[in-house]
Amino acid sequence: MNPGQSSQHITRLTRDTLALILAGGRGSRLKHLTLWRAKPSVPFGGKFRIIDFPLSNCMNSGIRRVGVLTQYKAHSLIKHIQRGWGFLRGELGEFVELLPAQQRIETSWYTGTADAVYQNLDIIRNHEPQYVLILAGDHVYKMDYGAMLLHHIESKADVTVACVEVPVARAREFGVMTMDAQGRIVDFQEKPEDPEPMPGRPDTALASMGIYLFNTRFLYEQLIRDADTAASSHDFGKDLIPSMIDAYRVMAYPFRDPVTDRQPYWRDVGTIDAFWEANIELVGVTPELNLYDDKWPIWTYQEQLPPAKFVFDDDDRRGMAVDSMVSGGCVISGSRIRHSLLFSDVKVHSYCEITDTVVLPDVVINRHCRLKRTVIDKGCHVPEGTVIGENFEQDAKRFHVSSGGVVLVTPEMLGQELHHAR
Repeated sequence: MNPGQSSQHITRLTRDTLALILAGGRGSRLKHLTLWRAKPSVPFGGKFRIIDFPLSNCMNSGIRRVGVLTQYKAHSLIKHIQRGWGFLRGELGEFVELLPAQQRIETSWYTGTADAVYQNLDIIRNHEPQYVLILAGDHVYKMDYGAMLLHHIESKADVTVACVEVPVARAREFGVMTMDAQGRIVDFQEKPEDPEPMPGRPDTALASMGIYLFNTRFLYEQLIRDADTAASSHDFGKDLIPSMIDAYRVMAYPFRDPVTDRQPYWRDVGTIDAFWEANIELVGVTPELNLYDDKWPIWTYQEQLPPAKFVFDDDDRRGMAVDSMVSGGCVISGSRIRHSLLFSDVKVHSYCEITDTVVLPDVVINRHCRLKRTVIDKGCHVPEGTVIGENFEQDAKRFHVSSGGVVLVTPEMLGQELHHAR
């Protein structure tokens, strides 16, 4: 097959594919960051939300029929998708469709990832896809799903599971698989206590990315079978995938760069430490995740804001940022920002020192503050003279301090009730 034929083949496959993004998870390991929002709605990278990465992957891969399954505290996620992802033309069969938990089949909310898809079977059938791509809505990465589709067809798979290599010490957080020489999965364990390492590589395990590509009819059969199994928790990783290995062709798709054969960037920003680290990595000179790649853009919704502004140039009052990313709408007034990431519309008043810190949108940092290794949640007004990151014992009395020494600050911790329950 020559390159032109390959491109045409992949285009045809992507047009026959429906992507379903599972975006209903709470993400409890992110602590207070997900107190009022689902994990896929958490801001990331200065101007994006986590959900923008799988959505952008779909658009860039040529998959223009997408359903987003929501459940837990989905208001900000729904608002973001409505504002930022409504540019597709329904007349051309293109859409990003919101599928909230609505008890279409059962009189209960989604009880697992497989149940979430099962409860939307009638909607899937109406779209008549040939393939269904199940995606996790809470990982940060860039991936061409067209290449996975081609691999799925060529390997004659019933279902294909995308996988990455992870250190064995971290593999307990994922589904861990073993594959044979032909790439067929022969064992799959969800979050095992003692993960099985890869052959000849005792420090590395093969982990599921939470990406499953199904032949549509096969998916219907397996979801209905699982729904009729009383003992099932109705989860793809715990129940469906392990139950199919012996009787069906369950193939692995290793996530590799086709040019370098290296494993590309992929992050599960599921903890405060991982979230802080993944954001701080972006301020480096050549970060592994390239947000400036015009060949694979990350799309999002961003309100129109003026450029970032830096004011005052006195020796003790200089507005500056070094080794940092500063988004639109920010005003740095006589303060020093070092090795930090500021999201949109952040106001930093004079005489502050901000170091190794991630500041989410709409934050005001008042005068004479010193912040280090801190995550400031959206909407916080940091009082004048606040010092964070220099004394963890004192910080822990007011804020959340992670195991890696990152301090999370939310409006509620500052006594600012942005979300009033009545």
